[in-house]
Amino acid sequence: MASATFVIVGASLAGAKAAEALRGHGFDGRILLIGDEPDHPYERPPLSKGYLQGKQDRETIFVHPEQWYAEQAIDLRVDTTVTELDRDRRTVTLSGGERIGYDKLLLATGASPRRLPVPGADLDGVLYLRRVGDCERIQRTFQSASRIVFVGGGWIGLEVAAAAREADVDVTVLEAGELPLLRVMGRQIAPVFADLHREHGVDLRLTAQVTEIIGENGTVAGVRLADGTRIDADAVVVGIGAVPNTQLAAEAGLHVDNGIIVEASLRTSDPDIHAAGDVANAFHPMLGKHIRVEHWANALHQPETAARSMLGEAASYDRVPYFFTDQYDLGMEYAGYAEPDSYDDVVVRGDLTSRQFIAFWTAQGRVLAGMNVNTWDVNEAIQRLVRSGTQVNRDRLADPDVPLEELATG
Repeated sequence: MASATFVIVGASLAGAKAAEALRGHGFDGRILLIGDEPDHPYERPPLSKGYLQGKQDRETIFVHPEQWYAEQAIDLRVDTTVTELDRDRRTVTLSGGERIGYDKLLLATGASPRRLPVPGADLDGVLYLRRVGDCERIQRTFQSASRIVFVGGGWIGLEVAAAAREADVDVTVLEAGELPLLRVMGRQIAPVFADLHREHGVDLRLTAQVTEIIGENGTVAGVRLADGTRIDADAVVVGIGAVPNTQLAAEAGLHVDNGIIVEASLRTSDPDIHAAGDVANAFHPMLGKHIRVEHWANALHQPETAARSMLGEAASYDRVPYFFTDQYDLGMEYAGYAEPDSYDDVVVRGDLTSRQFIAFWTAQGRVLAGMNVNTWDVNEAIQRLVRSGTQVNRDRLADPDVPLEELATG
């Protein structure tokens, strides 16, 4: 396929890994990797963890050294936006006006932070975290601010709040729900994270509705809640979810619904176009439905499937969903997929109070998801248990003396 041109829109982890996989599978045609950020592709987890905390150097966040792209004959275009996708002509138009033809196209356009729709949200000092520049601005804010309000108690908000506390900043977290992470963790497990942050000095306020960001001279001075409470702040970090970047796909007439709809092969409604990473709402064979997962593991592993499919091979992405977090002295891995109404029990192996345990979300005795907290070298066994669909005795599941490996075989 030396004469073929494959275009990848999105110079992200997913985009870089797709280019790598194409070369790894012997594709010797032209590869264009196009991204709207000024930096070459990097990984995002360090932006809310090690790099944000100053524990990782900037060089460590990149997927490959910059020269790797030239060595692999990958035409990397940074600081460049794709403004139009013409499926009939099979072309993309770049922000500078250049039009490029493609034989196969991969959309790895990611997601963007959901914006806070209140007065004052455009003030200087209202911060979001998505890109490395956002991370570096938040780092600088840690040095200059004494009080930061975080709007949203999801994974990003809590990780950045933990980093702020470690930088000795006073932190208030405003969560609209009854508990942080309630939808993901449920009532039994979510208090673990609420207690963790309170023990580290976070002022955690629940069922809090922000109605206004208060400014003075164009800069954040505080936050006002629905009950009239004012909370003074030098900055506000907003983490209320993300929206998939589907505009290009939608304007081109691709099937879009909470992301770009793709088959298990990651092929879209157009056989010459694929999608991977945060933007892909992919059919998952193990789960029997479409899911969109905004986690690092998807961006890391989906491109292998996408690349094989683009090359005409039979390929299907069916990995068990996985993510991890690090907050203070708590490290956690989660494998599986348990929506709020999908499970009927949560089984705990270990001690919630000491924050050293494994939690299992089950439905009719089958493990839908498992989370190991400060308990290591068990996640692969949890993934096998999730994949097996085996009905497990509840007492054996809770018993730390029963090896997890035994449970997957009944």
